[in-house]
Amino acid sequence: VYNSAPNWGVAVGDAVGVAEPVLSQHLHQHQGQTFSFVSLRVPSPLSLVVNGKRPPGHALAPPRLALTNPSAMPE
Repeated sequence: VYNSAPNWGVAVGDAVGVAEPVLSQHLHQHQGQTFSFVSLRVPSPLSLVVNGKRPPGHALAPPRLALTNPSAMPE
C-alpha cells in the first residue's frame, strides 16, 4: 500500500477490500536467475476498506518536501 503512514497497517485475519487495484506481472532476470511475481498496487490506504470500514485519516503518510540544489558545490 503506497503512501501509508509507518505506524498503520493491516493485520493477519483482517478483511481487506481494494476499490481500484492495479495488478502487474513482473519478470526480472539477474545473474542467471529469473524472478517472476504478481503485484497488486494500491495507491493509498484511504482507497481500502478494512473490516468493513475506511481507514482513519492518520493512515495516510504526511507529505514531505525535499529540496536539492544541483548547482551547489560539494563540501
